[in-house]
Amino acid sequence: MNLDVNFLKQNGVDVDKSLELFGDMEIYNETFQDYLNGIDEKKSNLAKFKNLANWADYAIFAHSIKSDARYLGFTKVAEVCLNHEMAGKEQNQHFIESDYDHLLKTVDGMTDIVKRYLAGEQAGSDTQASNPTPEMPRPAVSTPTINIPKESVIIIADDSPLIGNFAARILEPTYKVVLTQDGKQTIELIEAGRYNVEALLLDLNMPNVGGFEVLEYLKSKNIQVPTSIITGEDSKDMINKAFTYNIVDMLVKPFSKDDLIRVVEKTKNYNL
Repeated sequence: MNLDVNFLKQNGVDVDKSLELFGDMEIYNETFQDYLNGIDEKKSNLAKFKNLANWADYAIFAHSIKSDARYLGFTKVAEVCLNHEMAGKEQNQHFIESDYDHLLKTVDGMTDIVKRYLAGEQAGSDTQASNPTPEMPRPAVSTPTINIPKESVIIIADDSPLIGNFAARILEPTYKVVLTQDGKQTIELIEAGRYNVEALLLDLNMPNVGGFEVLEYLKSKNIQVPTSIITGEDSKDMINKAFTYNIVDMLVKPFSKDDLIRVVEKTKNYNL
């Protein structure tokens, strides 16, 4: 199917900025499907943690959707999500409750544009929301199993499938990549000893068990894994805290193909 990138531009998507990160249209287009595969679960978690008044975890999922929006070029959506991320960190329940419907409407608008683009809608067509398109088939995602022989791998630990799959597509021509989506999965994978971990790229801001807990685990067990952090945080205190651990470098979201390759190479070749 021929996809019309002008349809995205017509709907305010900063395609040129996204292509600076993804490098080419093929990877960019594949990443839209990753977004669709994960957005319903992220919205469900947002609602769950809002209802539980668990603002810290609410902020994590607002942050995750913000990162997806930035990568895909939906800058206005990212701004709305950022407001909710900061409100969650500040435990500003009044703002979250009063603006929540606006957030959902904004995110649903992004999802509608993505679905219509992947369905082949052309620029110049009616831009009003159409009937939802059927859910696209989900690509198979490889996950580690107990039967996989020990081999050298790069672990990408990030709660966003969009970011993880983007990184894997860039790296897999050269490296074997294993994806994890929280700190618990990451620790279990390292504990299992199935792989020779050449490098770990670790998101600090993940649900359940976060990046700092993984760093503390590695430190307490004296496990030598070359590690660089992934962060979208601007907090100097958080970054300074991260560098109290034995980490190699920092990859700041949204990162480009060249940024990713540079940090992976530096991390892999680091002598602990």
